[in-house]
This record gives sequence, structure tokens and C-alpha cells, in this order.
Amino acid sequence: MDITVEQPARARLITSESQELPVVATLRYTSEDPFAVHIDFPSEVSLSGTDITWTFSRELLQEGLDAPAGQGDVHIWPCGRAHTVLEFHAPEGLAMVQFDTHVLRSFLKRTFAAVAFGQEDIDVAVDRGLAALVGGT
Repeated sequence: MDITVEQPARARLITSESQELPVVATLRYTSEDPFAVHIDFPSEVSLSGTDITWTFSRELLQEGLDAPAGQGDVHIWPCGRAHTVLEFHAPEGLAMVQFDTHVLRSFLKRTFAAVAFGQEDIDVAVDRGLAALVGGT
């Protein structure tokens, strides 16, 4: 059985002029892709005018809540006790988004309730096996 966790989250897009623009993003996790988390941003905050989804490892998000983490396209670090910054690199440029840390921790807790950390492979195999059995009846 596929489990999806979705949670709207208020965030602040940090501009090159050091302004903070409010944005509502959607934090998303699915047991079909148990190692990843997704953050969906609305079209009004993208340069292309289309909805944008960033996908990266759930473990990276967990690590970035307590210490700087990441390499490549996604970097995450705590900003004081109350906030966490996510930095996204794309060919079009760089985006920095600040979330309340407690919102990200709450989301992670819900994902771990859906698929426990370290149990990702087992749960996916069981889900696929059950789907094959049930699909045949």
C-alpha cells in the first residue's frame, strides 16, 4: 500500500536583495520513493512561471536540520534554533528558502511514521509483493 505524506509549509524566499518573500510550499513524501522527499513550489515563485518540485534525500533533510549538509544541487543548514535554510542550485540560478525548523521536523516525524528510517528497502519490497498478490485476485 502506497502511503503519501503531504504538509503545506510557510516559507520565506530570500532574494538577492536580501528581502524575504512569503511563499507556501508543499512538503511531500511517498512510500513508493522511500528515500526521497519532495518540495513543491508554486509557479509564482519560479523564474519559468511553472510549478517547481525539488527532490532530494530524506536523510539529507534530517542531517541539515542539525548541521550544514549537502553537496551538488541541494544544501541545507540550520539558521539559529528556529529556522533552516534550503539552498537549491539550478542552471537558471540559485534559490534560498527559509523554513521554520519545527515544521520540517514535524514533517520528517510523519515520514518516519510512514516508513521507518532504515526500513525503506524492506517496506518497498513488502508493498510491491502485496500489490502483486492482490493484483492477481
